[in-house]
Amino acid sequence: MGIGLGILLLVIGLILLFAVNEFPDAVQDVVDPTVVGWILVIAGVLALVLGLVMNAQRSRTTHVEERRDV
Repeated sequence: MGIGLGILLLVIGLILLFAVNEFPDAVQDVVDPTVVGWILVIAGVLALVLGLVMNAQRSRTTHVEERRDV
C-alpha cells in the first residue's frame, strides 16, 4: 500500500507541476497549484522510500519453528 500510494502522490504532484497550465481564477486565489504539486511530490517520494524500507525489513526477518515431541 505504501509504494502504490507513493506512486499515486508522485504522479498527481508531477501533473500539477508540469501538465496543468491554467486553473480557474477562483481556485488560484485560494491555492497555488505549483505549491500543491511540490507538496504532493515530496509526500510521494517520502511514501515510496518508507514503503521500500518497510518491505526490506519485512523480507529480512526469519521465523524459527520449535517442535517438542513429548
